[in-house]
Amino acid sequence: MKSKSVRILLAMFLLWFSTLESKSQSDNVFTVKVNEIKATIQPTMWGIFFEDINLGADGGVYAELIKNRSFEFANPLMGWSEQKKDGGNGNLLVLNRNKTNESNPRYIHATVNSAKGAYGLTNEGFRGIGIKANKKYNFSILARQYKNSNLSINIELTSAKGEKIGSATILPKGELWEKYAVSFIATTTDPKAKLKIWLQGKGAVDMDMISLFPTDTWKQRPGGMRNDLVQLLADLKPGFLRFPGGCIVEGRELATRYQWKKTIGNINDRKLIVNRWNTEFRHKPTPDYYQTFGLGFFEYFQIAEDIGAEPLPILNCGMACQFNTAEVATINELDPYIQDALDLIEFANGSAQTKWGNLRTKLGHPAPFNLKLLGVGNEQWGPQYVERYTIFAKAIKTKYPNIKLINSVGPDPDGEKFNFLNDTLRKMKVDILDEHYYRSPNWFLQNTKRYDNYDRNGPKIFAGEYAAQSIATVSADNKNNWQCALSEAAFMTGLERNADVVTMASYAPLFAHAEGWQWTPDLIWFDNLNSYGTPNYYVQKLFSTNRGTYVVPILLNNASVTGQDSCYASASVDKKTNELILKIINTSGLERSREIVIDGDTNLNYTGIQTILKSEKLDDVNSFTEPAKIKPKDQQVKINDNKLSLLLAPYSFNVIRVKMKR
Repeated sequence: MKSKSVRILLAMFLLWFSTLESKSQSDNVFTVKVNEIKATIQPTMWGIFFEDINLGADGGVYAELIKNRSFEFANPLMGWSEQKKDGGNGNLLVLNRNKTNESNPRYIHATVNSAKGAYGLTNEGFRGIGIKANKKYNFSILARQYKNSNLSINIELTSAKGEKIGSATILPKGELWEKYAVSFIATTTDPKAKLKIWLQGKGAVDMDMISLFPTDTWKQRPGGMRNDLVQLLADLKPGFLRFPGGCIVEGRELATRYQWKKTIGNINDRKLIVNRWNTEFRHKPTPDYYQTFGLGFFEYFQIAEDIGAEPLPILNCGMACQFNTAEVATINELDPYIQDALDLIEFANGSAQTKWGNLRTKLGHPAPFNLKLLGVGNEQWGPQYVERYTIFAKAIKTKYPNIKLINSVGPDPDGEKFNFLNDTLRKMKVDILDEHYYRSPNWFLQNTKRYDNYDRNGPKIFAGEYAAQSIATVSADNKNNWQCALSEAAFMTGLERNADVVTMASYAPLFAHAEGWQWTPDLIWFDNLNSYGTPNYYVQKLFSTNRGTYVVPILLNNASVTGQDSCYASASVDKKTNELILKIINTSGLERSREIVIDGDTNLNYTGIQTILKSEKLDDVNSFTEPAKIKPKDQQVKINDNKLSLLLAPYSFNVIRVKMKR
């Protein structure tokens, strides 16, 4: 009897062990059903959000090196200082011609009282002027010299130590405004150079629009964009470029809202305004932050075209930032705002026979920009937004029914503001809802299934602004660390898995100057000479450069891989290259062994590529000293009989591309 009991217990143990082993093995097997198309991935799926924050435009991607070039800051001489040498003597006046030039009223009237020595101005640039040895620089100035004056304008670049590293001379003639330009080659590399303008001789001269550009701009366009920064954007192969923001669309008040018509045409006629991030944060006041609009709407469209991205402009809807003044235009004063929207579509798409299409043609782009998407308002909320959006939508859809409109659902991914707009706009059957989330890494991990149960027949989703916050939203101590990037990668598998609902997504903000930032974390960091992509940048790049044509299931025990055993995954098929693309994230500090079974392709035997982005420490970051500390690396993997054995490194994001037979 005792022997029989032992045999029964032994049998039960073996059954339990067998079940446990079977379960353990099944927990390690991911099944990819390559023949089950779940959703089409839109070309716009992964894109770029641009806002002029953190010196992103002036002092950043817009390559102008002179700060306050037209003396239009609130303090007209901010960025400038008076200088004398060798007994030179003179004085400066800031003159205002508001009645004759409202867009650029101020200029400098300089009088030199003695032919002895030299007198003039120094410009400090944007936290210094970044100069590279053996590179060519273009200097220009609007000037006029008064009768009986014999002044020369001597241009000097000086290093941080005061040494001359470049020079040129201009001889202004006549009493009428004229543009003078000269080029020179710098002899030394210096991130903190200064520009000095020495007036020699005797007499008086007026000066305005004092400018210095590298010739090595994006596509070598004169007065263009900083080459390395645009190249980082182009390398993302983005589906869209959203511009110009962000909260600067709204302005702190309506008077300082973004008005696209004032940002195109002759650079001298683009009216400067204060940037709304100028004094937004006490932890990083930036009183010298203005918008010259050298990067204006024409340039935005041009960059989008250059990098193969759909243009996505966002326009003010008659509402200032609700975190600031919360000003709104009354309903009977909305017409100019609506007309701006209609005119923008004509500017982008109209023929040369239309008013605004003709202007685009004159600016050098006769072909339409083929605008398809337009945002009405940025991060608005409340019934006042719905009221104004309804009027905008009716006017735009009546004239341009094929334009898809982007709608705000407020600044948060949940709560009263979100729920009101989400419910209201869905009932209105709007095109696209713009959801924003700045939350902890844990929130991103917990929300990978956020869109699994969204209405498939409702509005599409634009994940318009998102970034994991290492400390807290708006904290000055947030870092672009690996923990944040890894959690974003896991979340993005949920976006891709639900590509029939989520059609667009973009990290925010985009750029940050190392000495001029207000908000962190950010995708790309730069100083006056260098730039680098954060770990978050490489996560975005791996998704955007590995965007499939359609989504297929990748399953663990017949369920999507959404955190089981710290793993997250999505799968797609690239119809153009006939490749299966797997994205698998291991958020655990332990190595994971996984077998991938490909269901639906017969006897698949190929060598594939596994791209690995990883770090052993969650608080690791890239930096100017180690810009590639966390960067993707490739290795080969072998698939035999439709099976692929993978080792997932701790804290890793893995992209696997395998050629399919058909």
